[in-house]
Amino acid sequence: MQVIIYFNEKPVYLCDAMDAHLEEILHHPEAVFVDELSTPAINTLLHEIKKENFHAGVIYHKDFKTLKKNFFKHFHVIEAAGGIVENKKSELLFIFRRGKWDLPKGHMELKETQEACAAREIEEETGAKDLTLINKIGETYHTYNEFGKNILKISHWFYFKSNHPQHLKPQTEEDIVEIAWVKPADLDKTLDNTYQNIRQIIEKFTEKKTGKRKR
Repeated sequence: MQVIIYFNEKPVYLCDAMDAHLEEILHHPEAVFVDELSTPAINTLLHEIKKENFHAGVIYHKDFKTLKKNFFKHFHVIEAAGGIVENKKSELLFIFRRGKWDLPKGHMELKETQEACAAREIEEETGAKDLTLINKIGETYHTYNEFGKNILKISHWFYFKSNHPQHLKPQTEEDIVEIAWVKPADLDKTLDNTYQNIRQIIEKFTEKKTGKRKR
């Protein structure tokens, strides 16, 4: 198994097996490999991540569940949910916030299900409603620092279809300044100005729809 966690757009891989892609990453002189779960070893990696020339990290352990537990305990973990919304023209719904294209998502409320959170956040941030839930696409992971606390956000992503015209309105209090239906032909251009975790979940969504893995 494998999880990618983004630190300022730079990846750290948690894995229980090495593959060709990870081996290639480790050929980079500024990549860091960790194969023990001690607090000093993980703290060393977290220190290296802060360096400007850091390339990527790989943490390996044969017990993936134990690996995640030991790594996650170094962060305050929060959960969010969001959605990939597709209309009848196969266009995808994007929001423009803080200079980048993004997907609607937000923090889960107490006792709220992942699916309900995703639908609520889509409606609040874009105005899109009465959507049809198709399936769950997966999760993405990224970190940030808030008031001196290291936060690890787990975002759960769902695929929705919009079967009728939508009256879209950006939630300006969340710094959203534009909403757009992106045509398939324009998707790559949009992804050139987005976050790594958004690119990752869109690629996973495309793979599930087409059955083709992006090379």
